[in-house]
Amino acid sequence: MAARPMIGQHSPNRAALRFTRRFAAVLLGVGLASAPLALAAPLAIAADTPNNLKIAMTGDIDSLNPFTAITASASKVLALQYQNLVAFGPEDNTPVPGMADKWETSPDGKVWTFNLPEGRKWSDGEPITANDAAWTFNAIKANDALKTANGTLLESVAGVVAKDPQTLVITLTAAQAPNPGTQLPILPEHIWSKVSDPATFANDKDSVGSGPFTVGSYDKSAGVTMKANPNYWQGKAKVDGVIWVPYKTGDAAVQALKTGEVDIVSRLTPAQYEALKGEAGITTNAGMGTRYVGLGINPGTKTQSGELMGDTNPALQDLNVRKAIVMAVDNKTLLEKVLQGLGQPGTGEVPAAYPDYALPAQGLGLSFDPAAANKLLDENGYAKGPDGIRLDKTGKPLQLRLLGRSTDATAQQMADYIKPWLKDIGIELTVSMKANLQVNDDLGAANYDLAFTGWGMAPDPDYQLSINQCSALPTQSDGTGGVSENGLCLPEFDALYKQQHVELDQQKRSALVQQAQKLIYDAAVNNVIYYPNMLEAYRSDRFGGFVTQPAQNGVISEQNGPWGIYSATPVDSAGATAGFNWAWLVIPAVVVVLALAGFFWFRSRRSSVDDRA
Repeated sequence: MAARPMIGQHSPNRAALRFTRRFAAVLLGVGLASAPLALAAPLAIAADTPNNLKIAMTGDIDSLNPFTAITASASKVLALQYQNLVAFGPEDNTPVPGMADKWETSPDGKVWTFNLPEGRKWSDGEPITANDAAWTFNAIKANDALKTANGTLLESVAGVVAKDPQTLVITLTAAQAPNPGTQLPILPEHIWSKVSDPATFANDKDSVGSGPFTVGSYDKSAGVTMKANPNYWQGKAKVDGVIWVPYKTGDAAVQALKTGEVDIVSRLTPAQYEALKGEAGITTNAGMGTRYVGLGINPGTKTQSGELMGDTNPALQDLNVRKAIVMAVDNKTLLEKVLQGLGQPGTGEVPAAYPDYALPAQGLGLSFDPAAANKLLDENGYAKGPDGIRLDKTGKPLQLRLLGRSTDATAQQMADYIKPWLKDIGIELTVSMKANLQVNDDLGAANYDLAFTGWGMAPDPDYQLSINQCSALPTQSDGTGGVSENGLCLPEFDALYKQQHVELDQQKRSALVQQAQKLIYDAAVNNVIYYPNMLEAYRSDRFGGFVTQPAQNGVISEQNGPWGIYSATPVDSAGATAGFNWAWLVIPAVVVVLALAGFFWFRSRRSSVDDRA
C-alpha cells in the first residue's frame, strides 16, 4: 500500500498538478471565451472591411441609357444591371436561362414563347413580368430614337405581346437562327414608361434593374457606383457593391492595382501583364479574347440618304488605295512585337474564340506584301513625287491621318510600326492620339482617315454583321441615328446578312457568315490585325472565387454576362474566401476538445479525491 501524503506536507507533484489544472482552466477559459469570437469573426470582417469590388475603367462612358449606350465601358456596367430573356452561360457561352427560365419555338420557327417565372422581382421589389419585356421590344420598334444601340436586333420582329404576366410571345417575319431573347436587355416598364423622353433619360442615379448590381450614382470624374441587388434571382452577390474607378491611362490603373486602390484591371498590355506576374497579393489571368483589334479605313462614310459625312481624304474612296494600305501593314509583326504573341492572328471580324463563324485565313488576298501594294498604286495612277510621297488624282501629296486612343499604349506602339510601312508605299502618315470621348466623337462623325478600332463580340455574330448593313448607317451627318461599324453599304452584303439571319442549318449559316466577313475584308475597310488575349489582374489577397467564361482559358471581367464580377468573393484576413473558412470548423472543434478534456480531467480529479476520502 502506498503511503498517503500528510495534509499540509509538500508533495512534489502538487505544484505540477496545480499548474496543469490552472493551465487546463486557462485553456478552457480561453477556448470558451474564443468560441463566440471565432464564430463571429467572418461577420465582423464583413462588417468592418470595405466590401466593394473596385474595377479600373480606362474607357469612357457615352451613356448609361441602354437604348443609346454603345461604348465598351458603358456596356460592361449595363451588363451587370439588366438581364436579357436568355443569357450566355459561363461554362461555354451556350444559351441558358436569364430573365426567362424556359422557351420554345413553333414548328415553323416564327413564334417564340418565353416563360418568365413568378416570384422574380426588380431591384425595387416590383414584380418582373412579361409586360416588361413586351414594353421594351415595342418601345424600340415604335421609336427610331431608341434604335441606336439595339435597333438592328428587331429587324425581323413582327410583334411582341404579353399573353399573361408570365408568358411572352415574339412573332417573327421569318424563322431565324439567333434566339431573339439573347441580346436585348429588358427594362422595367413601371420606370421607363413614365419617362417623357426615354432616348435622353440619363439613367445614372438610383437605377432599377434585374441584374446582380444596380447603378447608385455616376460621375465622370468619380466613376460609377453600383450596389448589390438583393432581389437578383440567383441570390445577392457576395460583395456589397461594385465601383468603376476611372483612370486616364492603363499605367495609372496598374499602379492603382499595386497600391490596392482598385481590385481588378483588365486590357493590360503585355508589358504590364508580365510586370504584374509574381507581385505579392496579385494574380494574373490571360483568357482567350472575344474581341478584335483592327485598322479601320474610312471609305467615305455616308448617311442613309447618301450625304457624305466627315472629313476623310477623298483618295480613300478608291478601293485600290485602301487595298494597298492593308497590304502595307504587317499584322504578323504587330502580333509578335506589340502583343508579344499573346493573341491570335486576325482574319475576319469574328474572333477565333468562336470557331463556327471565324473566317479561315486560307484564300485571303490582302496579306502583307509591300511590293504588291506599290505596284497596285503605280498601276492606278498614284505616281510618287520627288520626295517619295505619292500624289493623289488631284495632284496633292497622299497624306493621311491615323487616329488612336491615348489610353491605349498598344495603339502608339502599332502606329510606330505602321507609319514607316506606309511611307514605304508612298503615303505620308500623321499620327494623333486623343482622349476616348474625342475618339468616339470623331469615329461617329467619320472625322478620320485611318483609326484603330475594335469590338467585343457575343457568341452569335448576328448583331456584329447587322451593323454593317446599309440600314445601320447614320441618319444624320453628325453620326446620330445609327451605328455603322465600317461605314459600309453593299447590297450583296445586306443579302448575305439576311440569308444567314434566317438559315437554321448551322453548317450553311457558318458558311454565309464567313462569306459576309469576306466581303468586308475585300472592301478593305477594316484590317483586322489580331484577336488579343484578355490580359487581366486582380487583388487575390482581397477577392477570389471568380468564375471565368468559358470555364477553360476564359476571362473574368469582359464576359457575355455578369458571371465573373457576380462571383467575386471577399477574402478574409486569414486568406480564405468568406464563403468557405476552415477556421469556422477548426476553432469550434478545438473548443469542444478542450471542454471535453477539462470535463474529464475534473471528473478524474474528483474521483481520486472521493477515492481517498
